[in-house]
Order: sequence, then C-alpha cells, then structure tokens
Amino acid sequence: MRPGQSHPRAESSMSIAEGAAATTDDQEGAAAPPKSERIYRHAATTRATHWINLVCVTVLLLSGLQIFNAHPRLYWGQYGANSDQALIAMEATQDRQGRLVGITTIGPARLATTGLLGASVQDGHLVPRAFPVWLTLPSTRDLATGRNLHFFFAWILAINGLAYLVFAYFSGHLRRDLYLRPEEKHLRHLLADVWAHVKLHVPRGEESKRYNTLQKIAYLSVIFGLLPLMVLTGMTMSPGMDAAFPFLLDVFGGRQSARTIHFIVAWSLVLFAAVHLFEIFLVGAFNEIRAMITGWYEVKPEKKA
Repeated sequence: MRPGQSHPRAESSMSIAEGAAATTDDQEGAAAPPKSERIYRHAATTRATHWINLVCVTVLLLSGLQIFNAHPRLYWGQYGANSDQALIAMEATQDRQGRLVGITTIGPARLATTGLLGASVQDGHLVPRAFPVWLTLPSTRDLATGRNLHFFFAWILAINGLAYLVFAYFSGHLRRDLYLRPEEKHLRHLLADVWAHVKLHVPRGEESKRYNTLQKIAYLSVIFGLLPLMVLTGMTMSPGMDAAFPFLLDVFGGRQSARTIHFIVAWSLVLFAAVHLFEIFLVGAFNEIRAMITGWYEVKPEKKA
C-alpha cells in the first residue's frame, strides 16, 4: 500500500456508515410531523359584533316567545283574531277524559305536542302555554317585561349590525372573505361543496384559511336577508312605525302577515345557529371559539395521503 492511500475496506466501511447516517437523517426528516400555522383570522370589530349579536339574538328569541305566548296564533293578511282561521297555532284543549292536551296546528295538520307546545308543566302542573317556561324570558307570564327586553335588544341588534356592515365594507372584509369568487358561482363547484359537507369533510391547510362556498352563502343570507327581514317585519308590527313608514304594511301584506314572517325568520335563524354550532364542533370547537375571542386561528396541516 502506497503512502496516503486508504485501505479499501476502510473506505467501504466509511461509505456504509455515511450512507446509514444519511438514511437515518432522511427517515427522521420524513417522520417529523408537519407543523401547524397560526394566522390572525378575525379582527377585533368582527369579534365584538359577533358576541353582541349572540347576546341580542338569544334575548330576542326568548323574549319574543314570551310575547308570542300572549296570542299563540299566526295569520296572514291585515287582521287576525280568535275567530279567524290561523296558519299556525299552539293551543291547549281537553281530550275525552278531560285531560289537558297541547295541540299545534300548521295549516291543515294537527299535531299532539303536550309537554312542549300548547300545554306544558309549570310549578308541577300541566298548564295551557304555547312555549314552556324554559323557553321564554321572563319564564313566568310577564308580557310587559318581555316587550321591554325585546324592543331594547332589537335596537342594540340593529345598531350593532349597522356597525358591522360599515366596518366590513370599508375594511374589505366583505369583498375579501364573503363575496363569491367567479369559480364559486358555477353549479359544479357548488354541488362539490355540498357533497363535501354531506361527507362531513374537515378542511385543513390552505383550505381552512378561507370560508367555503356554502359558508359564504349562509353568512350572506343572514347578513343581507334574514336579519334585515327580521328588523323590517318587527317595525311593521309597531303602530308607531306604521305611522312613520306606512309603506311597510303594503310591502309585507299587513301586520299579521309581518308577524307570521317574523316568526318564521326567527326560527330560520335558530336553524342557522344549530348548523353553525354543529360545524364548529365538527372542525374543532376549541380552535374556533378561541379564534373568535383572540382572533388567532390554528391552521391544522393537511393529512398526507
């Protein structure tokens, strides 16, 4: 062996060792789990108006059911009284044995709803009551307090909603996060998004950084459809507002029609809230609620196939 020349076995051993080390490094790099990313998702104004809306809508729903209990019948047209045919009614009657039963009427359908609608338990006794005590605010019969709460929080909701719209427009939130992109307006894209929801798909990575198509449609429907309709039909039921804006009676076909629409829209918002809560728990309640409190959202890495 010449000076400076390494032994072939030594070179071979070094190559094997270096190769093994490289393989180990590659395996460690491949095994390292992808890291999550934190993004600032919700501005302070969006978060504040969101929580104010939650309080307002909750109080408005419960106090509204208190007001509904005073006359649990809904009509269509300008007028409606006990002798008129109701579209929807929640009332109590007696069966052949003289027992109190709750009956909910929706058009021609009559449903037995004893214990929940029409007749429910209060202070240990079954009493005639459209909605039960645990669904009204106040829980006892108190129309005056219910109306005061309803009107007070209705004004807060309207002012808060207007503040949100002004912020969303001038900050670019509407254009950036809620408006549908051109490709999202195609039927094929919409159907694909519907199918993803049916499969309970949980978005990750870049997909979770933006609202999906159905989310945008739902939010826009609430912001520009249900909530304004709720406010306008509420105004139509007020004699004072009718005097100031008489055209509202013509728009909604009368005060009783406005009351019926108001009731339907209220429960449409309840349905939206139920689906909204389901989606929150599906994708991760802690992460979603934390983002709506602090603004910071954790983007989970995409799963490798």
